[in-house]
Amino acid sequence: MKLLINKISHPELGSGSKRFRNTVPAGRLEFGMTIIVLGFVLGFSGLQAQTQLQVYQDTAALNNPSIQSLYRQYEMVKQKAPQIGTLPDLTFGAGYFISPVETRVGPQQVTLGVSQSFPWFGQLDAQEKAVIERANVVLEMFNSERSKINFNVSTTYYNLYVLRAAVRITEDNILLLNTMKDLANVKFESGKASMVDVLRIEMELGELENQLSYLQDSERPLIAQFEQLLNAELTEEITFPEVLWSEELSISRELIKDSVQTVNPSILSLQHEILSFDQEVIAAKKIGAPSFTVGLNYTFVGDRAGYTGDDNGRDVILPTIGVKIPLYRKKYDALIKEKEIAKQAVDLKKENLTNELKTSLANGFRDYDDAVRRVDLYIELTKYARQALDILMAEYTSAEANFEEVIRMDRKLLKYELELEKARAEQNTTVAYINYLMGK
Repeated sequence: MKLLINKISHPELGSGSKRFRNTVPAGRLEFGMTIIVLGFVLGFSGLQAQTQLQVYQDTAALNNPSIQSLYRQYEMVKQKAPQIGTLPDLTFGAGYFISPVETRVGPQQVTLGVSQSFPWFGQLDAQEKAVIERANVVLEMFNSERSKINFNVSTTYYNLYVLRAAVRITEDNILLLNTMKDLANVKFESGKASMVDVLRIEMELGELENQLSYLQDSERPLIAQFEQLLNAELTEEITFPEVLWSEELSISRELIKDSVQTVNPSILSLQHEILSFDQEVIAAKKIGAPSFTVGLNYTFVGDRAGYTGDDNGRDVILPTIGVKIPLYRKKYDALIKEKEIAKQAVDLKKENLTNELKTSLANGFRDYDDAVRRVDLYIELTKYARQALDILMAEYTSAEANFEEVIRMDRKLLKYELELEKARAEQNTTVAYINYLMGK
């Protein structure tokens, strides 16, 4: 669940656009209105981005070949139910006596027959229910793949957000360092600072410009990955909020635990497989029971020469009934045992998966709590570091602060700002992962 972007956690990354506050305090009314307007704009931006993320998820689900394939499999398996749950076809037969068989009422000439087989009561119903459960197995696999696609799209989106934030923070920091370089040059020319200060800033700028190039190059493979998930080429710029919205757990943790163990698509898939084997066991037992065949034969009889009775040439109707008796029980007992063992295997697989999901969910809760704590922590640390940098810059301007302290505090602020964006993204990614475990 950790975000994939690691190299951008360089301690020198950060944002300088909001570090210098105007030393002239704004009026309380103006400041309050600014906060309200800014909050409204950011909230609207976040809502737009959330809606766009949902559109991306829906697009990926519609275009994903794996999801489409699973749905076709589901439709295919469903078509087997009427095939298996229907009686065997009627058997129709006809016979012609090349040498007519003479009877008391005349010679038999042609015979027609029709028969219908009937398995033991409930066998077809059990077989049909087993197939329906098999179709539900594939349907839950489809739901699981859909949830996985949603999670992967969300993860890639949040990775792109962190990358874009890192680019913005780095660009702002380069602007800040250029401002600091101008200040250092002025102090050097006035004899109040050493040329070392200017050279230090040049080295910092060189590293940041190289890091910025790396970050910009890193966007292309992430965009390619995003397009692969969507199975479509992006024609518009991906929408990101100015500040990432905060996803929270929608229900209590106890309900989440219950949901993961009961409605997780992989769990439901195994549950349907178990139900399918239950029906197959019933069907196997009924296959080993007697089956019946009911038929009707009609024989055309010709007139008998010299016979004047009322039944002369009367056709013959012969109802028939047959019973198939499964005397050799070994194969039927083996079939029942096979289905029971298969069911036990799936039961064990379900138990193992349940244990794995419990562990994954525990890790998810841990990562969520950690991300929430880090968001709060880095909001505070960023505020303190920004205040400290303002003070140090003012002191450096009046030659009361060492330039080394200014650079050190600048690095801390850069680190805190980037870590804050990463923590926000990781909080949302963890919620997406927990939703994935619940099959959302």
